[in-house]
Amino acid sequence: MSLKEKIDVEKLPHHIAIIMDGNGRWAKEKGHDRLYGHFHGVESVRNIVEGCAELGISYLTLYAFSTENWDRPQDEVTGLMELLVQTIRDEVPTLNKNNIRLQVIGNIGQLPQNAQNELNEAIRETSTNTGLTLIMALSYSSRWEIIDTVQRIGKDIVSGKLKPEAISASTFASYLCTAGFPDPELVIRTSGEYRISNFLLYQIAYSELYFTPTLWPDFRKDDLYQAIINYQSRERRFGKTSEQVS
Repeated sequence: MSLKEKIDVEKLPHHIAIIMDGNGRWAKEKGHDRLYGHFHGVESVRNIVEGCAELGISYLTLYAFSTENWDRPQDEVTGLMELLVQTIRDEVPTLNKNNIRLQVIGNIGQLPQNAQNELNEAIRETSTNTGLTLIMALSYSSRWEIIDTVQRIGKDIVSGKLKPEAISASTFASYLCTAGFPDPELVIRTSGEYRISNFLLYQIAYSELYFTPTLWPDFRKDDLYQAIINYQSRERRFGKTSEQVS
């Protein structure tokens, strides 16, 4: 029996989020610069997006570029932005063919204008697709998102649009970048690192965490299936007892 056949399709996570880590180390192991790893990481993105679409996953969020990544060497950042623009341009026909809708979260205003233009066009061109929603986290960090959310809530309080006593968890969530998306049930991090790295801190309060030593450019569908199988073996209690959720 293949790994895919072991998955219970009745218990799939609706939303998977992935911290794609290890491109640089993968490239270094092969004697190349970091951009070589990022370039090959795109193949993993294609493979995993396809795998999620085939399974019927509703949402997939990929942590592609954090606000902290702007501090990396300039040639790497420039190369990443060029790769981003080219990849978006190349992938839109495939997204449409597979009924995949593209969305973006993060401080998109920090991206180069040509990257913003390509993203906006891709979002527009895929907006009517009804299958998998692919969410790219670009120039994103959770602390930035939470501060931005508080600032916008504060402005609405000052303007009289919102009363402080009316703020609830759902109100707060409606101001986040992820408003309209369900919280991830499963978070995967590649490359053997055991940390969240400022990713969706508010949204993953009850997410199951899965860590794998596999470097991102080597991560393929079978690795995804293994993570989902592991997820399905866990009991999700949300603070309750086993008896309460059984």
